[in-house]
Amino acid sequence: MECSKIGSTPIQENVLYTADNYYTGFALFWGGLTVGLCNLLCGITVGITGSNAALADAADPQLFVKVLIVEVFGSIMGLFGLIVGLLMTGSTQPFAAAASVTA
Repeated sequence: MECSKIGSTPIQENVLYTADNYYTGFALFWGGLTVGLCNLLCGITVGITGSNAALADAADPQLFVKVLIVEVFGSIMGLFGLIVGLLMTGSTQPFAAAASVTA
């Protein structure tokens, strides 16, 4: 019989792997992955549009506000990823053993 430790209390594995613990683990993993990928793509988008904004502004200063609005749309992607990640992880419960063992 294998045991896992949380703190200093040994807990049997069959009560540690509950549906709530699986949900918490997967929600934290996919929430973090969502935030990371959205912010990676946000950085790439801002870099590309920022480069093109500098070139467009040098060629025609009237385009600055229009290109800046396009750049803001790329930046919003990172904020959207953060909001989705917080919504995914906000409903999780802390990792815990099943109630039958801790009682």
